[in-house]
Amino acid sequence: MELFNIKSSVALIYDEFMRNADSRTENWLLMSSPVPQTIIIAAYIYFVTSLGPKIMENRKAFDLKGVLIVYNFGVVALSLYMIYEFIMSGWGTGYSFRCDPLDYSDSPQAIRMAETCWLYYFSKFIEMLDTIFFVLRKKNSQLTFLHVYHHAIMPFTWWFGVRFSPGGMGTFHALLNCVVHVVMYTYYGMSAMGPSYQKYLWWKKHLTTIQLIQFAMVTTHISQYFFITDCKYQFPVFIYIIGLYGLIFMFLFLNFWYHAYTKGKRLPKVLQAETWSHHTNGVMNGKADHTKCQ
Repeated sequence: MELFNIKSSVALIYDEFMRNADSRTENWLLMSSPVPQTIIIAAYIYFVTSLGPKIMENRKAFDLKGVLIVYNFGVVALSLYMIYEFIMSGWGTGYSFRCDPLDYSDSPQAIRMAETCWLYYFSKFIEMLDTIFFVLRKKNSQLTFLHVYHHAIMPFTWWFGVRFSPGGMGTFHALLNCVVHVVMYTYYGMSAMGPSYQKYLWWKKHLTTIQLIQFAMVTTHISQYFFITDCKYQFPVFIYIIGLYGLIFMFLFLNFWYHAYTKGKRLPKVLQAETWSHHTNGVMNGKADHTKCQ
């Protein structure tokens, strides 16, 4: 009986919580409940941390050069499309880059923004292939907690974003993350094309700087909420989450920058810098974004 009461209480709390959700997105793929995505994320974590490495333990690493080229440039194309959609649905057609509230109407522009937010959310599942490729190529040294955590937490938190706040100032980090992804995955794609293209990748040393600028811009933008007294953003909890993510990852990057470039501890180990950038992947994913070795 006590267990039944607990289940009933949890169900009531969940129902009450979901009453505030955006009804426009409830019937979209993976949006009816957080359960389907939770199963996908759990399967991803199990595969990349346990099952996958065990399967590959006594197998030869896969040569995925062709797959990696198509995948990385495919992500570049998708990111470019999402940039265009974010711009056309708000960031280039009326948003002030300050306190931009949510638009829950059924206007074409509001729906377009919500759809773009869903596409960004779905892209986080596509990016899980980064880790799966590591497993198949036996790059187990890059399967760190930070990397797996980032790829798992991004889609999970963005489910709530799409269900409750698909638009407004809380989407700036997604737009910026897509811009960073274009640069990062272009680098990955060219890197995967082989040694003959290394001479065109002189700019890889600037990737950490790009990441750091991204976090600084995200944190600065979202912090405006706390200084604009009449800001009426409907779900401020997401402001706090974005701000916290931005601060944490900016601190981690500054710490990395200090040890890598100021103290010079990691300068001889370029792969460490590349691996670190990949792990931190633009928190909002973002989402940020990464510099992996392919």
